[in-house]
Amino acid sequence: MEGIFAIAAIFIGLPWLIFHYITKWKTTATLTNDDEQLLSDLYETARRYEERIETIERIIAADNPDWRPTRLDDSRTDTNDPHRTLDTIRAMERNR
Repeated sequence: MEGIFAIAAIFIGLPWLIFHYITKWKTTATLTNDDEQLLSDLYETARRYEERIETIERIIAADNPDWRPTRLDDSRTDTNDPHRTLDTIRAMERNR
């Protein structure tokens, strides 16, 4: 009788336990709606700050022609900007 219990524990209990925790792990690995909203808010705030900085840099450059902005991503082009692509995707999703 003990042999049947041991075999049942190995072939039924152990796989059930493994699949149970794999399922739990997969469900907790996703972002919640609150997390997605927070990321969206942070992205919008960063985009607004970037626009403000660009405006300030244009004003300073107009007042002082010798001034050069010191940006880390000065070589960035708008056609290759992943954030602009994200804006395009979000606009398309809103229009659905």
